[in-house]
Amino acid sequence: MIPYDQIPAARRSDLWELMKSPAHYLYKVTHPSEPTPALTFGTAAHKYILEPESFWDDYAVAPTVDRRTKAGKEAWAAFLEELDGKTAITQADLDVIREMDAAVDQNPTAKTLLKTGAHEVPITWTDAETGEPCKCRPDCLTRYDGRKYIVDYKTTTSCAPGAFERSCRIYGYKLQAGMYTAGIFADTFEDHGFTFVAQEKTPPYAVRVYFCDDGFVEEGIDLFRELIGIYHRCKVSGEWPGYEDKEIFGDE
Repeated sequence: MIPYDQIPAARRSDLWELMKSPAHYLYKVTHPSEPTPALTFGTAAHKYILEPESFWDDYAVAPTVDRRTKAGKEAWAAFLEELDGKTAITQADLDVIREMDAAVDQNPTAKTLLKTGAHEVPITWTDAETGEPCKCRPDCLTRYDGRKYIVDYKTTTSCAPGAFERSCRIYGYKLQAGMYTAGIFADTFEDHGFTFVAQEKTPPYAVRVYFCDDGFVEEGIDLFRELIGIYHRCKVSGEWPGYEDKEIFGDE
């Protein structure tokens, strides 16, 4: 089975770069970057909360040693040798993730949405209009209140009114809702609602659940249609332009 990251298909996080320009997209996919500490933490939190039974298959806690000393250097070298492809996390991060998991369990709606159903299932489909292969991997596919849902878990700095909405605009979460909904329908011919479970990364690790209305999802589908069209045209032409070379400034 091909690992998800190696499946040759368009995915949301890459298509979002087209909002800057095709040149930005091309650079991103041809120059993969190392994960940041924030991304590593968020991925570990996803794994612990959504798939706790296999968490230790992918992660190991780094020892607390002084790597300036000979003993510390030796202990660290031994740890790296035993990692065997696992990702190292600190004990402090693991403690926070465990508290976040406990906070999720205290929210009945979030717990039901995140801890039932199927997790991290790769979905692939061919876009009907462009013929481009596409993929997504929803955090969870489940049922809630008699309806099927796509559930996405997000760690965030704030769930205060307006804060997560800003994150949606900055990081392309509307595109995610639209693309995932369209893709899963193309794969299963089943309608799903879409919901975000957002959780703050600082105490008390508050959780907020956002059920996306039809308008939000439809706007995301329209954005997906626009971006997959740009992607297709650039792929066919072999041209990946940057920003427009002319702008007009003046008083409105």
